[in-house]
Amino acid sequence: MDRLTSLIDRVPTPEALRRLLPTDLPRLAAELRAEVIAAAAETGGHFGGGLGVIELTVALHYVFDTPRDRLIWDVSHQAYPHKILTGRRHTIRSIRRKGGLYGFTKRSESPYDPFGAAHSSTSISAGLGMALARDLQGGANRVVAVIGDGAITGGMAYEAMNHAGSLGSRLIVILNDNGMSIAPAVGALNGHLGDLRAGKAQSLFKGLGFHHVGPVDGHDLASLVPTLEALRDRTEDGPVLLHLVTEKGRGHPFPRPDKERYHAVPKFDPVTFAFLAPKANAPTFTQVFADSLVAQARRDDKIVAITAAMPSGTGLDLFAEHFPTRTFDVGIAEQHAVTMAAGLAAEGMKPVCAIYSTFLQRGFDQIMHDVALQQLPVRFAIDRAGLVGQDGATHAGSFDLAYMSMLPGMVVMAAADASELRRMVTTAIAHDEGPIAFRFPRGEASGQDQPGENRPLQIGKGRLVREGADVAILSLGARLDAAIEAAGLLEEHGISASVADARFAKPLDTELTEGLARNHPLLVTVEDGAIGGFATHVLQHLARRDLLARTRFRAFMLPDRFIAHGSPAEQYDDAGLDAKSLCSGILATLRGA
Repeated sequence: MDRLTSLIDRVPTPEALRRLLPTDLPRLAAELRAEVIAAAAETGGHFGGGLGVIELTVALHYVFDTPRDRLIWDVSHQAYPHKILTGRRHTIRSIRRKGGLYGFTKRSESPYDPFGAAHSSTSISAGLGMALARDLQGGANRVVAVIGDGAITGGMAYEAMNHAGSLGSRLIVILNDNGMSIAPAVGALNGHLGDLRAGKAQSLFKGLGFHHVGPVDGHDLASLVPTLEALRDRTEDGPVLLHLVTEKGRGHPFPRPDKERYHAVPKFDPVTFAFLAPKANAPTFTQVFADSLVAQARRDDKIVAITAAMPSGTGLDLFAEHFPTRTFDVGIAEQHAVTMAAGLAAEGMKPVCAIYSTFLQRGFDQIMHDVALQQLPVRFAIDRAGLVGQDGATHAGSFDLAYMSMLPGMVVMAAADASELRRMVTTAIAHDEGPIAFRFPRGEASGQDQPGENRPLQIGKGRLVREGADVAILSLGARLDAAIEAAGLLEEHGISASVADARFAKPLDTELTEGLARNHPLLVTVEDGAIGGFATHVLQHLARRDLLARTRFRAFMLPDRFIAHGSPAEQYDDAGLDAKSLCSGILATLRGA
């Protein structure tokens, strides 16, 4: 490459980086920022967080002896520059693609990734564990955990700091304060950090037992490097917190920042910087949900919406535009979100918790203890159900069918298309007898959207969408289109297939299920969830009704392994839940294979 990238060419690893002069580092940071922008133009992906920690990434690898010194990135949205400097520059343009680099840190990918991430608020706990292991084994390496002001709102971070502050282990926590989570940061802590930046407050972190340094400009390498060196060489025992002030998306090439500081971007033209995202042919499931909830809220002032730091991702930014006083962003605090919703429901409100499937897992105990056990009518809108594509296994909504359906009194729905989702929103709002959940996938909504659709569903009743004689396919959720396509492929082999949309994982439509079992030699279930979900309930009911002697049964679900990142189509092909795989599996079962 030309002279402008000569430094980055000379530092393929941190070992080489540490041979540079301190005066070389600003130039290296500029080249690294340009490299991240050029790579993101080709790949898209998480962007703003990485641009905000360019200088910090350079300084950390310059000062610390990585990978011997452990460097943990909380969430690791911001890890693209880290990957480039740790021997992965030549593959950075494969990031988030099938077979390519993972979009987050991953232990199996590099020794420079000592701890895998993608969910938030875990870095301090992991770092403390590594520091304790070092002490127990007589080691002398340093442990550094980098956590953002958004991630530090998560309760787990405070559990870890509370523990670390009572111990003598040396642990360095770097608080990357850019005023942002994905959306702008919220809560009283954000105000406290603002006061610290202005020198108006005593540090909360000192009260938790941390030696507190800062605030320090996280983009000024001339002050950042010696500050990190001083922390590296500190002789006192106990944890230390360095408060850095940075700018998310710093140096982005676009005319103006978006509301999330370009947290994630599609591919873009490297010259004009125009985004190259394909034009949507239909609204997304998330947009359909948000529009439906707004319509319901216009008629019912008891409806309130709760998000855990994901207002735009869940569509609740639209709800907030119409009903700002009825919208609550609790930060990265799903446990609190669920129990707060329970409190709202206990006082007669109609709370809707809109949380991604993969993040709702963090609130499972609260769903069980504070909602289901008390039979409170909290409505759970579970976005990103099933496989989600390039974010990979950490973000897949694989488990909600199992963990929600196991709870007594919980109603669980899964939307097959846009119209069904609208009806499920209406159903959930109308259901006051206990908790209810409806799940829907990422991406464009299938089917014909009907904005005026607001008929509630009968609880526990599915629908037959195609009649046949040889096999019955009972589908739950968004794999219905694949099931219908598989039925068409079976017809080419002379196999006549019925297809039904269960709509409800719980309560199960027993009449529909029994009818399919009695009238078809083979009953097949299809779901985009893990073992223990919908098929388990169907099989249990068939066994209880002694119907397994009348029909053969086969379940198609996510395999018992984590599905690697790739496009959603590639993932469903990998999982055996595409139409061709369903057809092949059904044919093999009919043939006794």
